[in-house]
Amino acid sequence: MNKVVTLAALAALSLGQMAAVQAADMSFAIGQSSESTMVYRLGAQFDFNRSWFETDVGRLTGYWDAGYTFWDGDETSSNHSLSVTPVFVYEFGGGNVKPYIEAGIGVAAFAHTELEDKDLGSSLQFEDRLGFGLRFAGQEVGLRALHYSNAGLKQPNDGVEAYTLHYRISF
Repeated sequence: MNKVVTLAALAALSLGQMAAVQAADMSFAIGQSSESTMVYRLGAQFDFNRSWFETDVGRLTGYWDAGYTFWDGDETSSNHSLSVTPVFVYEFGGGNVKPYIEAGIGVAAFAHTELEDKDLGSSLQFEDRLGFGLRFAGQEVGLRALHYSNAGLKQPNDGVEAYTLHYRISF
């Protein structure tokens, strides 16, 4: 629980700093890994500020996501990771509430190569993500699946997944 309070305090301090950067959004996520480890994530998003294939149905857009994730395992298996991922988003409709789907592949650096009973093989991991949710009034709520693996560059390559509920706010 102390870790959640620390993460919330960091988020509150970051809000003031992020407000000065107009192009940045902030997100918070909580979830669980495939190993039942609690996952807490704090991120900053920077929109591409571009749209492609815009029609009456929707549009393709995207953002860069920079994130810090705390993996809350038992005392010997907690971990931290930093990641940067370009994310492509297909946003449906033109109303006030816009459903979306997203996908991205980026890189992550883990503090340790072990997480619970998984041996990641290296600190460098690739982050694959799929998600969906709703955008409304400068906010977003969604579900996301994240997979981390070193793509076989080093053995072992157990990999790990995280499933999170996230909230994003635009400034």
